Formats: sequence, C-alpha cells, structure tokens
Amino acid sequence: MSLLGFGSKFFISNTCSSSPVLPLISSTSFSSHLQFHHNFTLSGRKNLVIHAQNIGYNSEPSLIDVMESEKELPQVNKNLYPHIEPYSTGFLKVSDIHTIYWEQSGNPNGHPVVFLHGGPGGGTAPSNRRFFDPEFYRIVLFDQRGAGKSTPHACLVENTTWDLINDIEKLRQHLEIPEWQVFGGSWGSTLSLAYSQSHPDKVTGMVLRGIFLLRKKEIDWFYEGGAAAIYPDAWEPFRDLIPENERGSFVDAYSKRLNCDDKEIQFAAARAWTKWEMMTAHLLPNEDNIKKGDDDYFSLAFARIENHYFVNKGFFPSDSFLLDNVDKIRHINTTIVQGRYDVCCPMMSAWDLHKAWPEAELNVVPDAGHSANEPGIAAELVAANENLKNIVKNGQ
Repeated sequence: MSLLGFGSKFFISNTCSSSPVLPLISSTSFSSHLQFHHNFTLSGRKNLVIHAQNIGYNSEPSLIDVMESEKELPQVNKNLYPHIEPYSTGFLKVSDIHTIYWEQSGNPNGHPVVFLHGGPGGGTAPSNRRFFDPEFYRIVLFDQRGAGKSTPHACLVENTTWDLINDIEKLRQHLEIPEWQVFGGSWGSTLSLAYSQSHPDKVTGMVLRGIFLLRKKEIDWFYEGGAAAIYPDAWEPFRDLIPENERGSFVDAYSKRLNCDDKEIQFAAARAWTKWEMMTAHLLPNEDNIKKGDDDYFSLAFARIENHYFVNKGFFPSDSFLLDNVDKIRHINTTIVQGRYDVCCPMMSAWDLHKAWPEAELNVVPDAGHSANEPGIAAELVAANENLKNIVKNGQ
C-alpha cells in the first residue's frame, strides 16, 4: 500500500484536480517537522502536498521523485456508481427480541463488502450502495438493532455494541460469506473498528470515514457545548429544550426525556437532538438532511439509540479501548477518509487513530465536513473502494 516505500500514509486530497493524490511521507521512528507546499504537477494542476522532514534523517523525496511517482499512479474512479436495486432482501432474527433487515446488491459472486451505518440508529439508505462497483462487489447493507426497517423500532433492550458485533457475525454466517470488506463512517467507523478487532480474521480490508472513537472528549465536544462555538444558531434550540438547572449534562438530560413515558416529550426531544446533528453534518447546509429532524419515526430511533450508546460510553471497558487494540488490526489494508471541517467528529480522532495506526492511509478532504454525501468525501470513499478492489484483483 505504501507508494514510496514508507509505512505511514497521509494524503490531503484536492477534489478540484483530476490528478492522482500525492502521498505524505511521514516519519518512522524519528521526530518529524511537517511543511506544507503547493506543488505544480506535470499536468499543470495544483496539488497540496505535505512533506515530512525528519530531524537527523533524510527521507524526503525530491520533487522529481514525487512527480515520477505521480505519473506511475493509476487513475481510479472517484464517481459514485449508478443507483441499483437489491437482488435479495430479508429479515434475520438475531435474538428473542430483535430482527434485523438486510439486503444484497451488486454481483452475487463478487467480493463481499458490508456497509455499517452511522448513528447509531441512522439506518441504511439506497444511496449507500453507490460507493461500490456493482460489477465487482457483493454489497451487503443491514439496519442495526432498532434502526431503519429492523424491529422493534427504537428499542434499547439488548442493544449494545457487543450485540451488534454478534449480529454482524450472524449475518455473515447466514449469507455464507467466509470473510468480507468492512465499510463504515461516523458511528459506523466505531463499529467497524470494534468488529474488526473482535474478528480480524474475517476482515479483508476497511474503509473508514469521519472517525468516532466514542471517547468522553468527543461526546463533550459535540453535546456539551464545544461545537456550539461554531454553530451557536443551531445549538440554542438544542440547549433551550433543557432547563438551566439540568444543563450540567445535556446527554443525561436528553436521556431522561427520550426514555420517559410521555410520547410527546419523547418526540420533542428526539426532534431537537436530531436537528442539532443534521444541521452540523455538512460543511454547507443541506436542507434535505435537516428535514430528517422533522420525521418523528426517524428521529425517535436516531436520538434514542444514539443517546443510549453515549450514556453508556459505547459499552466499552475504557475510554481508549479502540486505540488500545489497534495491534489486532494493524495488518488489515485500511483507508481513513476525514473531512477537515468535520464538526460532528472532529479530525482530532482521525489524527489520533493515524498516530496509533500509521500503516492505515489517512486521506484528509480539505473542503468537507462530516457527511459521506459531500462531494469530496464521496469521491474519496469511492476511490478507497477502488484501491481495495485493485488489491484483491492483483492478489496482494
């Protein structure tokens, strides 16, 4: 995976250019000083390149070396694939309480990939199929417990990270898939990391987006006032639903309302919780996304399940659990796609994961926020799947 022979890979994509993205050469065991340059490529387009100058160690390639490597890089598709319909769908009973919806699209004999949606509680959408080449991939989507078409709707009983990991394995076995590629963004990245660390022998590669490690500082940033510095207009309706004497913990205050017996209080809290996230998920406002907050059916599952997981700290035994277990997945070919201006899942988490796991490729999209549907992020997600496709094809 390392294009110039170095273990750590860090890219800043330039989605305005059709030229291949150039790699960051980062340090190995040496301290590094990062410098930002604007270099012109052979095609005359401008790409942002980061070089790492290692103190006491000369690892920086010359501009000619970088340009030569660019000429050798194959062009990969970055365009979303056309809409397709599933060739099979079904429901799998995973416990005495829960039944999950699943679907398959693309090539029935293709390389399997499982899409892990965000939230938790967000559910899947038909557009999720478009990140994958339908001629190469056997695309598996499913709605996690309580979300989307899975039943019972918005149910929190027996709904933990470890239950979901078991469900993924039950679905893999049900579909008779020996191993598969894993794709997940936001909470989907959390679940992808937890699943792959639990079953590393079942994962052929990963594409992660908008990294969320479910640490206290990440929850505090988004739900306890940090992100309000950037979106005060969106924050105030979320804040004002809660009386001042309960604002010591908005997550706890919303939990009280989302789990009360009064359905109207539940729905009001769910709408406020969901709108706050939807209004901050894109670098530029997306009205269709924001309207999801008005859908009581969607909002109730989204808000209740998210809040349930956050109150319980993701059901992880420690705050740094996912970082502490990176060694279990270090060998898995992985690309991380991160929007520079992601307010929901700030880049600090992707950066912390990159430092713990330099073997994974970190691709920063400079003109994007959180959503997978932003043009720059969507392009890099498609490209990441294309790269993993080529690795499988070449038998690497």
